[in-house]
Amino acid sequence: MSQVRLGLIGSGGMARHHINVLQGVPDAQLVAITEPSPDQRKYTTDRFPHLSEVPFFDDYREMLDKVEMDGVIIVTPHTQHYPQAMDSLDKGLHVMIEKPMVCTVEHARHFIQRLREMGKIGLVAYQRHYIPVYRYVYEGIRRGEIGEVHFVQAINLQNWMRATQGTWRQDPELSGGGQINDTGSHLVDFLMWIIDAPATKVSAYMRYYDRPVDIDSALAFEYANGTIGNLSIIGSTHVGWHEEITVVGSEGTYLIRHDQLEVCNNQGHRYCQEQLPEGSQPVINFVNAILGREEVQSKPEDALRVIAFTEAAWKSAKAGGVPTEIERLG
Repeated sequence: MSQVRLGLIGSGGMARHHINVLQGVPDAQLVAITEPSPDQRKYTTDRFPHLSEVPFFDDYREMLDKVEMDGVIIVTPHTQHYPQAMDSLDKGLHVMIEKPMVCTVEHARHFIQRLREMGKIGLVAYQRHYIPVYRYVYEGIRRGEIGEVHFVQAINLQNWMRATQGTWRQDPELSGGGQINDTGSHLVDFLMWIIDAPATKVSAYMRYYDRPVDIDSALAFEYANGTIGNLSIIGSTHVGWHEEITVVGSEGTYLIRHDQLEVCNNQGHRYCQEQLPEGSQPVINFVNAILGREEVQSKPEDALRVIAFTEAAWKSAKAGGVPTEIERLG
Protein backbone atom coordinates (compact mmCIF):
# COMPACT_ATOMS: atom_id res chain seq x y z
CA MET A 1 0.00 0.00 0.00
CA SER A 2 1.51 3.31 -1.09
CA GLN A 3 -1.33 5.58 -0.03
CA VAL A 4 -4.04 5.06 2.58
CA ARG A 5 -7.54 5.77 1.26
CA LEU A 6 -9.78 7.15 3.99
CA GLY A 7 -13.48 7.78 4.33
CA LEU A 8 -14.84 10.32 6.80
CA ILE A 9 -18.10 9.71 8.66
CA GLY A 10 -19.20 13.14 9.87
CA SER A 11 -17.64 16.46 8.82
CA GLY A 12 -18.26 18.78 11.79
CA GLY A 13 -15.74 20.87 13.68
CA MET A 14 -13.52 18.06 14.97
CA ALA A 15 -13.65 16.32 11.59
CA ARG A 16 -12.40 19.50 9.96
CA HIS A 17 -9.45 19.48 12.36
CA HIS A 18 -8.55 15.98 11.15
CA ILE A 19 -8.98 17.09 7.53
CA ASN A 20 -6.60 19.98 8.14
CA VAL A 21 -3.98 17.62 9.59
CA LEU A 22 -4.41 15.21 6.69
CA GLN A 23 -3.44 17.96 4.25
CA GLY A 24 0.13 17.53 5.53
CA VAL A 25 0.10 13.73 5.24
CA PRO A 26 1.10 12.76 1.68
CA ASP A 27 0.58 9.06 2.40
CA ALA A 28 -3.17 9.52 2.94
CA GLN A 29 -6.04 10.54 0.70
CA LEU A 30 -9.58 11.42 1.73
CA VAL A 31 -11.74 9.67 -0.87
CA ALA A 32 -15.31 10.01 0.49
CA ILE A 33 -17.30 11.83 3.16
CA THR A 34 -20.61 11.06 4.84
CA GLU A 35 -22.41 14.22 5.94
CA PRO A 36 -26.22 14.54 5.84
CA SER A 37 -26.24 18.23 6.86
CA PRO A 38 -26.08 20.67 3.92
CA ASP A 39 -24.71 23.36 6.23
CA GLN A 40 -21.86 21.15 7.44
CA ARG A 41 -21.07 20.14 3.85
CA LYS A 42 -20.82 23.80 2.90
CA TYR A 43 -18.64 24.68 5.90
CA THR A 44 -16.32 21.83 4.97
CA THR A 45 -16.01 22.57 1.25
CA ASP A 46 -15.71 26.32 1.87
CA ARG A 47 -12.74 25.70 4.14
CA PHE A 48 -11.25 22.92 2.01
CA PRO A 49 -12.17 23.68 -1.64
CA HIS A 50 -10.28 20.65 -2.93
CA LEU A 51 -12.90 18.44 -1.27
CA SER A 52 -15.60 19.67 -3.64
CA GLU A 53 -14.43 16.87 -5.96
CA VAL A 54 -14.81 14.23 -3.23
CA PRO A 55 -18.16 12.39 -3.18
CA PHE A 56 -20.47 13.19 -0.24
CA PHE A 57 -23.07 10.75 1.04
CA ASP A 58 -26.11 11.14 3.28
CA ASP A 59 -25.77 7.62 4.69
CA TYR A 60 -22.45 6.09 5.74
CA ARG A 61 -23.62 2.63 4.67
CA GLU A 62 -23.94 3.83 1.08
CA MET A 63 -20.40 5.21 1.28
CA LEU A 64 -19.12 1.87 2.61
CA ASP A 65 -20.86 0.02 -0.24
CA LYS A 66 -19.80 2.29 -3.10
CA VAL A 67 -16.27 3.56 -2.35
CA GLU A 68 -13.03 1.57 -2.19
CA MET A 69 -11.30 2.53 1.06
CA ASP A 70 -8.69 1.25 3.51
CA GLY A 71 -10.01 2.93 6.63
CA VAL A 72 -12.60 5.26 8.10
CA ILE A 73 -12.55 8.13 10.59
CA ILE A 74 -15.73 8.36 12.67
CA VAL A 75 -16.62 11.82 14.00
CA THR A 76 -20.32 11.62 14.86
CA PRO A 77 -22.56 11.79 17.98
CA HIS A 78 -21.32 9.33 20.57
CA THR A 79 -24.03 6.67 20.44
CA GLN A 80 -23.60 6.34 16.67
CA HIS A 81 -19.97 5.26 16.97
CA TYR A 82 -20.64 1.61 17.74
CA PRO A 83 -22.85 0.66 14.77
CA GLN A 84 -20.74 2.74 12.39
CA ALA A 85 -17.53 1.12 13.63
CA MET A 86 -18.91 -2.41 13.48
CA ASP A 87 -20.30 -1.90 9.97
CA SER A 88 -16.92 -0.53 8.87
CA LEU A 89 -15.12 -3.55 10.30
CA ASP A 90 -17.53 -5.82 8.47
CA LYS A 91 -16.29 -4.16 5.27
CA GLY A 92 -12.71 -5.01 6.24
CA LEU A 93 -11.68 -1.44 7.08
CA HIS A 94 -9.37 0.02 9.71
CA VAL A 95 -11.23 2.29 12.15
CA MET A 96 -10.37 5.54 13.92
CA ILE A 97 -13.03 6.90 16.28
CA GLU A 98 -13.38 10.22 18.07
CA LYS A 99 -13.84 10.06 21.84
CA PRO A 100 -15.57 8.42 23.57
CA MET A 101 -15.05 5.25 21.56
CA VAL A 102 -18.47 3.86 22.52
CA CYS A 103 -20.91 4.42 25.38
CA THR A 104 -21.09 1.03 27.11
CA VAL A 105 -18.59 -1.56 28.29
CA GLU A 106 -20.49 -4.23 26.36
CA HIS A 107 -20.07 -2.33 23.09
CA ALA A 108 -16.40 -1.67 23.82
CA ARG A 109 -15.74 -5.36 24.40
CA HIS A 110 -17.55 -6.35 21.20
CA PHE A 111 -15.65 -3.79 19.12
CA ILE A 112 -12.25 -4.85 20.48
CA GLN A 113 -13.04 -8.52 19.94
CA ARG A 114 -14.10 -7.84 16.35
CA LEU A 115 -10.94 -5.79 15.71
CA ARG A 116 -8.82 -8.73 16.84
CA GLU A 117 -10.79 -11.21 14.75
CA MET A 118 -10.41 -9.03 11.64
CA GLY A 119 -6.77 -8.11 12.31
CA LYS A 120 -7.49 -4.42 11.72
CA ILE A 121 -6.09 -1.21 13.21
CA GLY A 122 -8.30 0.52 15.75
CA LEU A 123 -7.49 3.93 17.20
CA VAL A 124 -9.38 6.28 19.52
CA ALA A 125 -8.60 9.99 19.17
CA TYR A 126 -7.57 10.72 22.76
CA GLN A 127 -5.36 13.66 21.90
CA ARG A 128 -3.32 13.82 25.11
CA HIS A 129 -1.48 10.67 24.10
CA TYR A 130 0.11 12.82 21.37
CA ILE A 131 0.66 16.16 23.14
CA PRO A 132 4.25 16.57 24.40
CA VAL A 133 3.40 17.75 27.95
CA TYR A 134 1.10 14.81 28.65
CA ARG A 135 3.38 12.34 26.93
CA TYR A 136 6.21 13.54 29.17
CA VAL A 137 4.18 12.78 32.31
CA TYR A 138 3.26 9.31 31.02
CA GLU A 139 6.89 8.50 30.21
CA GLY A 140 8.27 10.21 33.32
CA ILE A 141 6.16 8.03 35.60
CA ARG A 142 7.45 4.93 33.83
CA ARG A 143 11.09 5.92 34.19
CA GLY A 144 10.55 6.63 37.89
CA GLU A 145 11.16 10.37 37.79
CA ILE A 146 8.69 11.10 40.61
CA GLY A 147 8.92 7.71 42.30
CA GLU A 148 5.79 5.82 43.33
CA VAL A 149 2.63 7.70 42.40
CA HIS A 150 0.49 8.36 45.48
CA PHE A 151 -2.24 10.70 44.21
CA VAL A 152 -3.70 12.13 41.02
CA GLN A 153 -6.11 15.03 40.62
CA ALA A 154 -7.76 16.80 37.70
CA ILE A 155 -10.35 19.55 37.34
CA ASN A 156 -11.93 21.04 34.26
CA LEU A 157 -14.17 24.11 34.27
CA GLN A 158 -16.15 24.88 31.14
CA ASN A 159 -19.28 26.77 30.11
CA TRP A 160 -20.55 23.48 28.71
CA MET A 161 -24.17 23.57 29.90
CA ARG A 162 -24.94 26.84 28.12
CA ALA A 163 -22.64 26.34 25.13
CA THR A 164 -24.18 22.97 24.19
CA GLN A 165 -27.80 23.82 25.00
CA GLY A 166 -30.17 22.55 22.35
CA THR A 167 -27.51 20.36 20.68
CA TRP A 168 -27.11 16.60 20.47
CA ARG A 169 -24.57 16.73 23.31
CA GLN A 170 -27.41 17.20 25.79
CA ASP A 171 -29.60 14.54 24.19
CA PRO A 172 -28.82 11.22 25.94
CA GLU A 173 -30.07 9.26 22.92
CA LEU A 174 -27.18 10.74 20.91
CA SER A 175 -24.57 11.68 23.52
CA GLY A 176 -24.85 8.63 25.76
CA GLY A 177 -24.32 10.89 28.77
CA GLY A 178 -23.31 14.37 29.79
CA GLN A 179 -20.15 16.36 30.40
CA ILE A 180 -18.21 13.46 31.93
CA ASN A 181 -18.72 11.55 28.67
CA ASP A 182 -17.74 14.56 26.56
CA THR A 183 -14.92 16.88 27.63
CA GLY A 184 -14.52 14.83 30.79
CA SER A 185 -13.72 11.73 28.76
CA HIS A 186 -10.31 13.21 27.89
CA LEU A 187 -9.41 13.65 31.56
CA VAL A 188 -10.70 10.21 32.55
CA ASP A 189 -8.56 8.77 29.76
CA PHE A 190 -5.45 10.64 30.91
CA LEU A 191 -5.83 9.52 34.52
CA MET A 192 -6.48 5.90 33.47
CA TRP A 193 -3.59 5.96 30.97
CA ILE A 194 -0.77 7.30 33.13
CA ILE A 195 -1.18 4.85 36.03
CA ASP A 196 0.01 1.33 35.30
CA ALA A 197 -2.82 -0.26 37.27
CA PRO A 198 -6.59 -0.35 36.74
CA ALA A 199 -8.96 1.86 38.70
CA THR A 200 -11.00 -0.40 40.97
CA LYS A 201 -13.60 1.73 42.80
CA VAL A 202 -15.21 5.15 42.40
CA SER A 203 -17.55 7.34 44.43
CA ALA A 204 -19.37 9.99 42.39
CA TYR A 205 -21.72 12.90 42.94
CA MET A 206 -23.36 14.57 39.94
CA ARG A 207 -25.64 17.54 39.32
CA TYR A 208 -28.00 17.68 36.36
CA TYR A 209 -29.80 20.96 37.01
CA ASP A 210 -32.81 20.88 34.65
CA ARG A 211 -31.00 18.88 31.95
CA PRO A 212 -31.37 15.19 31.01
CA VAL A 213 -27.59 14.60 31.26
CA ASP A 214 -24.92 15.16 33.92
CA ILE A 215 -23.45 18.68 34.00
CA ASP A 216 -21.21 18.73 37.11
CA SER A 217 -19.35 15.73 38.53
CA ALA A 218 -17.18 15.28 41.62
CA LEU A 219 -15.48 11.90 41.95
CA ALA A 220 -13.05 10.12 44.27
CA PHE A 221 -11.46 6.84 43.23
CA GLU A 222 -8.67 4.35 43.81
CA TYR A 223 -6.42 2.12 41.73
CA ALA A 224 -5.40 -1.50 42.29
CA ASN A 225 -1.87 -0.40 43.27
CA GLY A 226 -3.08 1.88 46.09
CA THR A 227 -2.90 5.19 44.24
CA ILE A 228 -5.89 7.42 45.04
CA GLY A 229 -7.37 10.30 43.08
CA ASN A 230 -10.12 12.76 42.51
CA LEU A 231 -11.68 14.30 39.43
CA SER A 232 -14.05 17.25 38.98
CA ILE A 233 -15.79 17.97 35.68
CA ILE A 234 -17.76 21.20 36.02
CA GLY A 235 -19.95 22.26 33.11
CA SER A 236 -22.11 24.88 34.83
CA THR A 237 -19.45 27.57 35.20
CA HIS A 238 -19.32 30.76 33.12
CA VAL A 239 -15.57 30.20 32.67
CA GLY A 240 -14.86 29.41 29.05
CA TRP A 241 -12.11 26.93 29.89
CA HIS A 242 -9.88 26.21 32.87
CA GLU A 243 -8.00 23.02 33.64
CA GLU A 244 -5.50 21.76 36.21
CA ILE A 245 -3.87 18.35 36.69
CA THR A 246 -1.67 17.24 39.60
CA VAL A 247 0.31 13.99 39.94
CA VAL A 248 1.97 13.45 43.33
CA GLY A 249 4.76 10.89 43.69
CA SER A 250 7.08 9.79 46.48
CA GLU A 251 9.99 11.66 44.85
CA GLY A 252 8.31 14.58 43.10
CA THR A 253 5.16 16.12 41.69
CA TYR A 254 3.90 17.07 38.23
CA LEU A 255 1.77 20.21 37.99
CA ILE A 256 -0.02 20.87 34.69
CA ARG A 257 -1.83 24.18 34.33
CA HIS A 258 -3.30 25.04 30.93
CA ASP A 259 -0.99 22.60 29.10
CA GLN A 260 2.11 23.98 30.85
CA LEU A 261 4.15 21.51 32.92
CA GLU A 262 5.95 22.37 36.13
CA VAL A 263 7.97 19.75 38.03
CA CYS A 264 8.60 19.82 41.77
CA ASN A 265 11.51 17.55 42.75
CA ASN A 266 12.23 15.86 46.08
CA GLN A 267 14.20 18.92 47.23
CA GLY A 268 11.13 21.10 46.85
CA HIS A 269 12.55 22.93 43.83
CA ARG A 270 10.03 23.81 41.12
CA TYR A 271 10.95 24.29 37.48
CA CYS A 272 9.26 24.36 34.09
CA GLN A 273 10.03 21.30 32.00
CA GLU A 274 11.00 22.37 28.51
CA GLN A 275 12.62 19.19 27.15
CA LEU A 276 9.53 17.38 25.98
CA PRO A 277 8.88 14.41 23.68
CA GLU A 278 7.99 15.03 20.07
CA GLY A 279 4.28 15.55 19.47
CA SER A 280 1.97 14.10 16.85
CA GLN A 281 -1.72 13.78 15.96
CA PRO A 282 -4.12 10.82 16.19
CA VAL A 283 -4.80 10.77 12.44
CA ILE A 284 -1.06 10.74 11.65
CA ASN A 285 -0.59 7.79 14.00
CA PHE A 286 -3.60 6.07 12.38
CA VAL A 287 -2.12 6.36 8.88
CA ASN A 288 1.34 5.27 10.01
CA ALA A 289 -0.10 2.32 11.94
CA ILE A 290 -2.00 1.15 8.85
CA LEU A 291 1.27 1.38 6.88
CA GLY A 292 3.09 -0.62 9.59
CA ARG A 293 5.39 2.25 10.59
CA GLU A 294 4.15 2.88 14.16
CA GLU A 295 2.28 1.23 16.99
CA VAL A 296 -1.10 2.70 17.89
CA GLN A 297 -0.62 5.22 20.71
CA SER A 298 -4.27 5.58 21.81
CA LYS A 299 -5.73 2.10 21.80
CA PRO A 300 -9.28 0.81 22.01
CA GLU A 301 -8.19 -0.94 25.22
CA ASP A 302 -7.50 2.52 26.70
CA ALA A 303 -11.04 3.57 25.79
CA LEU A 304 -12.43 0.41 27.40
CA ARG A 305 -10.92 1.53 30.72
CA VAL A 306 -12.53 4.94 30.24
CA ILE A 307 -16.06 3.65 29.71
CA ALA A 308 -15.72 1.12 32.54
CA PHE A 309 -14.78 3.98 34.89
CA THR A 310 -17.56 6.20 33.52
CA GLU A 311 -20.25 3.53 33.82
CA ALA A 312 -19.28 2.92 37.46
CA ALA A 313 -19.35 6.68 38.13
CA TRP A 314 -22.88 6.99 36.72
CA LYS A 315 -23.99 4.03 38.85
CA SER A 316 -22.42 5.52 41.98
CA ALA A 317 -24.02 8.91 41.38
CA LYS A 318 -27.47 7.34 40.98
CA ALA A 319 -26.93 5.59 44.32
CA GLY A 320 -26.07 8.86 46.06
CA GLY A 321 -22.29 8.53 45.92
CA VAL A 322 -22.02 4.95 47.19
CA PRO A 323 -18.52 3.58 46.37
CA THR A 324 -18.95 1.40 43.30
CA GLU A 325 -16.70 -1.31 41.92
CA ILE A 326 -15.34 -0.69 38.43
CA GLU A 327 -15.78 -3.67 36.14
CA ARG A 328 -12.68 -5.83 35.91
CA LEU A 329 -11.45 -5.92 32.35
CA GLY A 330 -9.01 -8.84 32.47
